Amino acid sequence: MPWVSSHQQTKATMSALQTLPRFLLPRLSWQAPAAAAAGSGAVMCRRSLGMPLPGGRVPEKQQQRPWAGPGRPFYSTASGGPSPSRARPRSTRTGATLRQQQQSTALGRRRFHASAPVRRDHHFDTLKFVQRLQSEGFTEEQSVAMMKVLNDVIEESIQNLTRTMVPREDAAKATYTQKVDFAKLRSELLAADSTESNTTRAAHERLTNDIAKLNSRLRDEIGRTQASVRLDLNLEKGRIREEAVSQELRIKETETKIEQEAAALRQQLEQVKFQTLQWLMGLCTGFAALMLGLWRLLM
Repeated sequence: MPWVSSHQQTKATMSALQTLPRFLLPRLSWQAPAAAAAGSGAVMCRRSLGMPLPGGRVPEKQQQRPWAGPGRPFYSTASGGPSPSRARPRSTRTGATLRQQQQSTALGRRRFHASAPVRRDHHFDTLKFVQRLQSEGFTEEQSVAMMKVLNDVIEESIQNLTRTMVPREDAAKATYTQKVDFAKLRSELLAADSTESNTTRAAHERLTNDIAKLNSRLRDEIGRTQASVRLDLNLEKGRIREEAVSQELRIKETETKIEQEAAALRQQLEQVKFQTLQWLMGLCTGFAALMLGLWRLLM
């Protein structure tokens, strides 16, 4: 029976340290009850270390598979224990047990860490898969190789799928942080809104007071202007009345003067007429006398 080398076991152990969280694994690997899982884990540990089982039973190491490695046998998750498969001769089992213990001791010395090794959970029933391949005609090495390749492919696919995923705790933390941020932003917006509304209200009241003061000042200015205009109008009316009275007096004086001048002219005209009549009467009398004289001479 071929055995897995220590290098491959170390590589398997290092890859087991990079396993995914429990909630990302398929249900086949963690859906079993907690009590059954704990019991099967204790039994597996006792079988891997060669310790007697509860009840004085001796661990059946011949049911371990060579691909399982020391301290990590493959069992069916449906049965919770080893599946009775091919029976080996006792000498082969004894030699395999000794070599397994030696490899386990060497590997334990080589892989000593301060923290406990993380058990690698498989995403499917590896033992059942290997047995089915063997029943289909594949050899044990081919079955183990195909099982490992399929397990690596599934694990890589899950890792590729989960690269963009986050745990529920991180998502819950991010959601809670966002809620807190939104609540803080809302409170800040409400505070800013209340502050802005108070500022706007105060500014509105201040502007209203200023407008009222301006209206009162404008009314006062308009009243004073109207009063001054009325006073000016009254003064102007009085001045105009005085001017009109003075003009009327002047007109009356002028009319009086004109009448006086007209009377004087009438007197002068009458005098001129009288003088002219007197002169004409004298002239006519002289001419008549001259004509009488001439007539007398001629006669």
